[in-house]
Amino acid sequence: METIALIAHDKKKEEMLEFVDHHKELLKEFHLVATRTTGTLINKNYNLNVETMMSGPLGGDQQIGALVATEKVQFVVFLRDPLSSQPHEPDINALLRLCDVHNIPLATNRKSAHIMLKYIAKKIFDRDNA
Repeated sequence: METIALIAHDKKKEEMLEFVDHHKELLKEFHLVATRTTGTLINKNYNLNVETMMSGPLGGDQQIGALVATEKVQFVVFLRDPLSSQPHEPDINALLRLCDVHNIPLATNRKSAHIMLKYIAKKIFDRDNA
């Protein structure tokens, strides 16, 4: 089963919930991992059995980065707040870099996340109908 990582900065949590609500049927087909607060909110609202890591600033971004580096995550949705500085910016940049190094698709805003999920849905449909 492929894994999707879901991460959202504080000002993007509501956007993440709307995104998950829109794609919840597709997301049920995946192993989902998330940073603590994001994953807890998703589990509370949608019961998708998201595996939670630590909170992003406490090492969760690095934990997900380790999953990316060991190819245990195939897609990352990271709804970032580009207008607020983050105290753990080096961890965020490291995660983004790891996605690039390991050629892992990364969506950093809702529109690119929708496009990525549309691609994943088509990939699953093509596989199931082959």
